[in-house]
Amino acid sequence: MLKGTGVSGGIGIGRILLAEEHSLEYTPGQVTDTHSETKRLRDAVRLFCEKTEKQAQSLMISAGKEEAEIMRGHIAIANDPFMLTEVEKLISGGQCAEASFESMCDMFIQIFSSTDDDVTKQRAEDVRDVKTGVLAILLGVSTASLSDAPAGTIICAKELTPSMLAEINKENIVGILTETGSTTSHSAILARVMDIPAVMSVPGIMAAAKDKDTAIIDGTTGDVILSPDEEQLEKYTAARETLLRQRAELEKFRGKVTASADGTVYKLVCNIGKPDDAIKAMEADGEGVGLFRTEFLFMDKTSVPTEEEQFNEYKRAALILRGKPLIIRTLDIGGDKDIPYLGLAKEENPFMGFRAIRYCLKNQELFRTQLRAILRASAFGNVSIMFPMITCVEEVREGRALVEELKAELRLQGTAFDENIQIGIMTETAASGVIADLLAKESDFFSIGTNDLTGYTMAADRGNSDVSYLYSPLQPGVLRMIKSITEAAAAAGIPVGMCGEAAADPMMIPLLLSFGLTEFSVSAPSVLTVRKCISSWTKAGADRVTEKVMSLSTQKEIEEYLKTVVK
Repeated sequence: MLKGTGVSGGIGIGRILLAEEHSLEYTPGQVTDTHSETKRLRDAVRLFCEKTEKQAQSLMISAGKEEAEIMRGHIAIANDPFMLTEVEKLISGGQCAEASFESMCDMFIQIFSSTDDDVTKQRAEDVRDVKTGVLAILLGVSTASLSDAPAGTIICAKELTPSMLAEINKENIVGILTETGSTTSHSAILARVMDIPAVMSVPGIMAAAKDKDTAIIDGTTGDVILSPDEEQLEKYTAARETLLRQRAELEKFRGKVTASADGTVYKLVCNIGKPDDAIKAMEADGEGVGLFRTEFLFMDKTSVPTEEEQFNEYKRAALILRGKPLIIRTLDIGGDKDIPYLGLAKEENPFMGFRAIRYCLKNQELFRTQLRAILRASAFGNVSIMFPMITCVEEVREGRALVEELKAELRLQGTAFDENIQIGIMTETAASGVIADLLAKESDFFSIGTNDLTGYTMAADRGNSDVSYLYSPLQPGVLRMIKSITEAAAAAGIPVGMCGEAAADPMMIPLLLSFGLTEFSVSAPSVLTVRKCISSWTKAGADRVTEKVMSLSTQKEIEEYLKTVVK
């Protein structure tokens, strides 16, 4: 059995189709007719965009409108004015079109790959896909096509790009296997939307797999079995049937109120990164958006988005939600999220440095622009503002004062906005946990960001394999921090949500119910699972579990106990 990362749930049983890319090797050469070489580049980019638009149209049918925008994002990358200008400068200096285009793409790939943020790394994969497509046209090489894959196919590739997936007949594909990729890659997202089981980052799978051999993949566990025997086939066929029944059971929770077994009602909302993600939240039966990560609007630009551009994006999300809550987090950059055009200085320890609310309060023109856009958008829905990475009361007060200034400006201009817009904070630092009672007096709501809260509380970087064993919300120190935050919110009479990954963890849910969490903000695919899990607990039952957990001394003890009681 081989092991990879399960990125799209389900069990796939079928025959392997090895998707091998043709070589794009070339010998870089100097050119003298730079005018003709520039024209050759432009023609290649034009042909790439035409082909990609056809792929987008195909994806719109097989996956949906939002997924089609992934391919249109590739068109935007290929047509990026800054990049094309720089490529043409290299050509004018005598470099061939292939080398010029590749070197600029590689520069962006290096920038996006250097971060620890998975979503930013995905941009590197998008640029890599564009580079491959344009180079193939320049070199006259045919790229791999999966349009003719027969029924019952498991695609096996070193890297499966969105452009390759755009051409498949999804009814014929029962699984996806790759050597590279992650849960946040666009290919993984497309696999989930198409409901195709997928396992990525399987070491050596291209060498191990044989064309047309039978294989089994488990997109949840990441298990891969090549050439299975009869016993394994029977076992996984039965498991697949069980999984389909479980999915049908989850559908019973669609359209239901999110409530515990004893009737306490909770908010179950979604995390999004762009306005169209709100469509997914609604389709998944989410009850709104608990976290709109606005930094991705900035990452998709080569300069700071204008107030009007931001306003239109926030307004779009608000209109999609039709009155359901939309919590917009102000710009959270720094740490592992860099935006090159903002010129952030390199820091020895960026996670402890000039980031998030600290950066925004010192760059008031940028911050005012964003806040004005959010305030204007609040006239079109149930919008709230949330400040990230709060560590002291002064930050909250300064942010709120700025909002009040901008409200006064908008009133004078006669511009509509929600006078009673709620302003909350992310409690994701150890300091915010320790002074949660003070911060609660300054905030309309809390949202616990368990990813950063865990890292800051345990002084452990989850990307560092040497200390990753410490990175868990089930660490006693983190649990006590979460408990103190929820208790402070309850004492102040304000709602408290959680938008970190722990909000969807079945082992965490009884603890969160007992602590007093009022809102769960999760990824769209997790909505029905979390709703079902919440429905299986009473407050008394959750309290009994929590009492035992809080008496234990180690993460291992807590995990072992929770495995015996989680339903």
